[in-house]
Amino acid sequence: MTNELWSRFDRIIVFDTETTGIDFDTDRIIELGAVALTKEGEADHFNCLIRLPDGMHLPPAIVELTGITELELASFGVSEAEAARGFCRLLEGAKQPLLVAYNAQFDLNFMYWFLKRCGCAEVLRLPRFLDALTVYRDRRDYPHKLCNAIDAYGLGEEAVNSHRAVDDARATVRLLEAMAREENDLHRYIDLFGTHPKYGLSGKKISSVAYKPQPYQRTIPLYER
Repeated sequence: MTNELWSRFDRIIVFDTETTGIDFDTDRIIELGAVALTKEGEADHFNCLIRLPDGMHLPPAIVELTGITELELASFGVSEAEAARGFCRLLEGAKQPLLVAYNAQFDLNFMYWFLKRCGCAEVLRLPRFLDALTVYRDRRDYPHKLCNAIDAYGLGEEAVNSHRAVDDARATVRLLEAMAREENDLHRYIDLFGTHPKYGLSGKKISSVAYKPQPYQRTIPLYER
């Protein structure tokens, strides 16, 4: 990471979710993974499967994508409340944390409603947010999946986009490090999310985030538009 980030933040938490679908109102998080970083390196990490509510089932497409099964969730999953406590623990003691995800708009929408059901959504008031996908869209042409970013930066031996939460969180850490080495402007993307140039915003607005249409034509960085 860059000195500019560490001059502003005392902890960077990179996280990822696996979910039953894409609708944060009705779908649920089934796996949550996060890596907590300090200036000295990795300080902590968290990863868990989360049980489904009674009567809810995993769509076959999600089982195929993630390899997670209903039997695994029933056998090894924890409650939403226990998962929320584990995630919140990573924020304890941080005076100014930064939350990072690849496609953070998606993950933060899910995290808000997940934490709200558990009565602890207020933990999202303190952190600032960084979307690694927004940065990558400014750096490379389409396509923009995490696996494409891993390939573009030659991270195949140290990062994997397995569609498992902690693997993808660690891959995003490696990607951030590579992007920081390439250009020292990650701090310019804090609380700035790019939106689809045609379809606009996906999900609900996050009050502390500025949204700007991000065209595929990479002429100037989003923060200069």
